[in-house]
Amino acid sequence: MNIQYYGHSCFKLTTKPHGRNTDSVTVFFDPFHKNIGLKPPQGKTDVVFVSHTQHDDHNNVDTFKDSPIVIDTPGEFSVKGISVTGIDSFHDEKEGMERGRNTIFVLGTENIKLCHLGDLGTALTVKQLEKIGAIDILFIPVGGKYTIDGEMSAKLAQKLEPKIIIPMHYKIPGLKAEGLSDEKDFCGEIGNCPKEKINKITIKEKDLLNKNREVILMKS
Repeated sequence: MNIQYYGHSCFKLTTKPHGRNTDSVTVFFDPFHKNIGLKPPQGKTDVVFVSHTQHDDHNNVDTFKDSPIVIDTPGEFSVKGISVTGIDSFHDEKEGMERGRNTIFVLGTENIKLCHLGDLGTALTVKQLEKIGAIDILFIPVGGKYTIDGEMSAKLAQKLEPKIIIPMHYKIPGLKAEGLSDEKDFCGEIGNCPKEKINKITIKEKDLLNKNREVILMKS
């Protein structure tokens, strides 16, 4: 599978859930509007996952052509050969009273399990952790203010024990969101961030062998 970063919490996933000789499926997480200062994704996609519909920096499904499938609620789904679990959570520490609810998405494709935490704003319960289960790739917010911060993110990543960690939703050039920290607090807590950032990565099941909480920093 291929993973490309568009900035903020937006990622493009290109995968072949039915095997390498079949057609690719394109998935986007949390596409944003241009008013946040970054260039929104465009073109076609098969599926869009939206962690919460109430904020413009995560819900720009109209940017895509041909009316893709949109999943923006908790539940169990199978879409284009990808298994999906949407887990209800909160965007803040007051059970959604400040910023509403958030859906965590766990995807299974190519024998790889990915988890996109969306705009998670509080610690997870034991039940939520159990629903997420063992994962290979974790997309986790680290910028604080609107989500969990670097310290909380590092602690959560240690609990979930993914093979690969990809930080998101932090201060980057061009982003107009105020009050976000950059990735340095998270990197200081987790202790193993690389020096260079990359825009795209290709990951196969065999690449995950012997990896344990390896951090990949991405750039748009």
